[in-house]
Amino acid sequence: MNKIPNSLHASDIAHSMHPYTNMRAHESQGPMIITRGDGVHVYDSEGKEYIEGLAGLWSVAVGFSEQRLVDAATKQMMALPYYHSFAHKAHEPSIRLAEKLVEMSPEGLNRVFFTNSGSEANDTVVKMVWFLNNALGRPEKKKFLARTKGYHGITIASGSLTGLPANHTDFDLPAIPVRHLTCPHHWKWAHDGETEAEFTARLLKEAEDVILEEGPETIAAFIGEPVMGAGGVMTPPEGYWAGITALCEKYDILLVSDEVINGFGRLGTPFGCQKYGFTPDIMVTSKQLTSSYMPLAAILVNDKVYNAIADHTAKLGTFGHGFTGSGHPVACAVGLENLKIIEEKDLMGNAARLAPQFQEGLRKFADHPLVGEVRGVGLIAGLELAKDRATRTSFTPAGKVSAQVAKFAAEEGLICRNVYETVALCPPLIVTSEDIDKILARLGRALDRGWDWVQAEGLV
Repeated sequence: MNKIPNSLHASDIAHSMHPYTNMRAHESQGPMIITRGDGVHVYDSEGKEYIEGLAGLWSVAVGFSEQRLVDAATKQMMALPYYHSFAHKAHEPSIRLAEKLVEMSPEGLNRVFFTNSGSEANDTVVKMVWFLNNALGRPEKKKFLARTKGYHGITIASGSLTGLPANHTDFDLPAIPVRHLTCPHHWKWAHDGETEAEFTARLLKEAEDVILEEGPETIAAFIGEPVMGAGGVMTPPEGYWAGITALCEKYDILLVSDEVINGFGRLGTPFGCQKYGFTPDIMVTSKQLTSSYMPLAAILVNDKVYNAIADHTAKLGTFGHGFTGSGHPVACAVGLENLKIIEEKDLMGNAARLAPQFQEGLRKFADHPLVGEVRGVGLIAGLELAKDRATRTSFTPAGKVSAQVAKFAAEEGLICRNVYETVALCPPLIVTSEDIDKILARLGRALDRGWDWVQAEGLV
C-alpha cells in the first residue's frame, strides 16, 4: 500500500479549517488521514486498521465500501446526475424515497421535505413552524422548547436549538426564541436522593411551569432527540416522553422528534419515538438514511402541519424555501438502496439482538475507577468519566480526560468520540458479536491506560 506523502499532512495544516477542532492545536498535531474503509473498519495513511466505533459520525449503518451503494450512485449519475425539485419539477428517486419513508414511519407522517443535512432540516423545521403559525393567525406562537445538552445542528436556527456551550459561545447564539429545559439525565442532574420517578415528575413540572410562564399562546414546538446523542448519549427516564407528549397535547404545542442519530434501527426499532411510545407531529431524519455515503436529510410531517402550510402557499403563491440539492437524485437513489440493505439484512434486528451483549459488556466497566456511569440502548452508548463517582464530580476542564481516553483507544485500534466528559460508541449496524468483543477489549485497555495517565498527572 502506498502511504500518503507527508506533504499532504503539511497541506492540511496549511490550508484546512476543521470543524469541532482547536485550530491552533491542529497546527502542531496535524490530522489522522483516513484513506479507506471496509465493513466496520477504516485505515489511516500509515496503513493502521481501526474499528470505527462511532460509525463515522453516528451514521454509517451498512458499513464502509458497500458496493451496492456505489453501484446505485453510479447508475443514477449516468442517468440523471442532478435535477432540482423547485416549481413542480420531480424525479423518480426522490418520489420513491419519499414514498418509502412514509411507509416506514409512524402512522400519520405522510409528507416529506428533503434537505442536505440534519442541521438544514432542523433549521427548516423552525421556518416551517413559524410559517405555519403565521398562516393560522398566531404570529406570537414562535418560541421553541429544547433541552440542555440536546443537539440539533449548527446553523443559526438549529444551533440555537442545540443546548451545548461550545455551539453557543461567541457565536451569539441562541438567536431565536428558545428555552432550554433541564437535561433528562438522572445520574448527572437528579437531586441527592431523588428517585427516577421523582426526577421525571420534576422535569415535567419544570416544562409546564415554563410553558405557563412564557404563555402557551407563545410556545410553538418542543424538539428533542428520543435518546440524546452528541450531548453525551443520555437515555430518558421512565415516563418522560409520555409526560412531554401529554403537555404538548394539552397546550397545543407541536412535538418534533429529532431522529438524526436515533433513526433507521440504531435503538433496535425503526425510529426512537417508537422505542419510547410517542408519535411526533414532525420527525427529522438523516445520517443512517444514506449511511452518510451522500448528504441527505428528510423532514416528515403530519397532515395537520402539511395542510396549514399548503393552504398558506396557495394564498401566497409559493413556499419560499428550498435548497439547490433538495432531494438530490443521486443522494435519494443511494438512500433507497441503503434502506433496502437495512431491511434485507435485518440490520434493525441485528441491533436489537446484539444490544444485550453490547450494553451488558459496557456495563462491566461501571466499576472502573475512571467511570462514573455507563448508559445506552440498542447500539449506542456512553461512558461518563468522573473524578468522583459517588459525588458525580467531573474532571476539569470538561473533555480533557475523555480526549485522552479516546486517543488511547485509537492507539488500541478503536475509534470512538469524546463528548465533554463522555466517551461515546455507536458502531455500524453491521457489527458482529466478534466485533463487539474486540470493541470491549480495546476500550478496556484504553480505560486502564487512561486511569494510569490520570494518576500520573495528579488529577485524582
